[in-house]
Formats: sequence, structure tokens, C-alpha cells
Amino acid sequence: MIFLKIWPSGLFEKNNMAKTVLITGAAKRIGKVIAIHLANQGWNIAIHFNTSAEEASLFRDELIQTFPDQQFELFRADLNRTEEVEELLSRVIQSMGNIGLLINNASVFEPGSLGKSSTDFFDRQMNVNFRAPFILTRNFAQTFKSGVIVNFVDTRIVTNQSSFAAYSLTKKALWELTKMAALEFGPEIRINAIAPGLTLPPEEKGKEYLWELAANIAMKRPGGLEPILKSLDFILNNDYLTGQLLFCDGGENLGSTN
Repeated sequence: MIFLKIWPSGLFEKNNMAKTVLITGAAKRIGKVIAIHLANQGWNIAIHFNTSAEEASLFRDELIQTFPDQQFELFRADLNRTEEVEELLSRVIQSMGNIGLLINNASVFEPGSLGKSSTDFFDRQMNVNFRAPFILTRNFAQTFKSGVIVNFVDTRIVTNQSSFAAYSLTKKALWELTKMAALEFGPEIRINAIAPGLTLPPEEKGKEYLWELAANIAMKRPGGLEPILKSLDFILNNDYLTGQLLFCDGGENLGSTN
């Protein structure tokens, strides 16, 4: 059953902007929760997925049943393949019309130090985590006269730890893209970033894993999903905010308390 929680719908209704959002990686985890959150605010959702076809289909059906007056469509694309990324936005437009919001959420999160990262490994991380958001951001700006883009980076961008070297480098690059694009495409298009911290445990670990890590951060507890949703609402409702990064990490970016 979908969890219903209503937050303010914000400036899109006031300005009659298109209330259709494309969310990459929307079939599960953070992307799925964001999709539910925005569906509660009246958004039509373009649900991007790659390998999670069954999960995406079940999720789409659940959204349709819960919100029968809104539109929910599935769009499969391998973000590691340039041609599929290049076609994604046009496919969404053809099926759902104009888009007012793009959320670059999908990413590949795999461990590996610099010395142990093969070229193929690095390329896959870069393609999904940075090149795909770059292409989608560029195509969005070229296609629409107004709108909002939200990029999901990571609190790791403030450190130089190399345990997830390729992943961290891609998220550092995505944050730099956020600032550069905000300057070039403003004022019509606002572009901001969110940096989650201890939000969800890896699929193979339980909640206790996050609590162990949280012992070393300022807030001493995992944040869960609500801080991310509140940050997203803040971005959508603040029409003077662009080129900014909101850390949803309980102070993890400040360093360890131990």
C-alpha cells in the first residue's frame, strides 16, 4: 500500500508550469519514495528504470490505482548506453507532453579504490552517475523554456576517501555540473542538488548498519527519507534558489566526531 503524506505543492501550480516529472531510477529505494511523494502533490510521473522491470510495472499499477486522475508511464533505458539516454527525454515528451521537473536520482554505487578501479569499472560509474545527468540536463534545457532540475549527489563529495573512488569522483563532477548549468540556464531553469547521507542501508544490510555509522556524525542517528523529501519541497517552493547544494546528512559532511 502506498504511504500517503501531503506536502505543499508549491510554485508549479501558481505558475501553471507542467506538473510532469521524470525521475531516473524511480522503481525502488529513494527514487520510488520521491515518486510517491510527488504523486501525492498531483504530479504525473515518468518512471524510469533499467533492470527493475517487474518492480516498475507493479509500482506503476499501484500509482494508477491510488491516483486515477494522474498519468504514470514506464520508460526503460540503460543509462550506461549513450543512445538510450539521448532518446529518453523525447520518449517521455511524446508520451506525456511537457516536463516541468527532472530528478537525476539513478546511480551506480560500487566500492573500489583508485588502484583497484579498472577502466571499464570507472566508465560504467561515470556513464550512469555523471554522463547521463549531463545529457538529460542539456536536453532538458534545450527543449523547455522553464523548469527545475534536481541532481542527487552524495555527502562523500566533501572528502577524499577512496574506498568508493569512481563513485565519489562522479558525484563531485555532478555537483560541479549543477553549478555550471545553473549559471548558464538561469533564470528560466533552476538547478540544485541534494546530498543524502545515512538514508537507507544497502540492500544486503539491516538498519543497525546505519546506526553504527551514525555514532560518528553530529546528529548521532540516521536521517531516513523525510529530510530528503523536505529538501526537495524546499527546492520546488523557493523560486530564488539555484546552483545550491542541500546536505541531508545529519552533519556527516562536517567530519567525524570520533
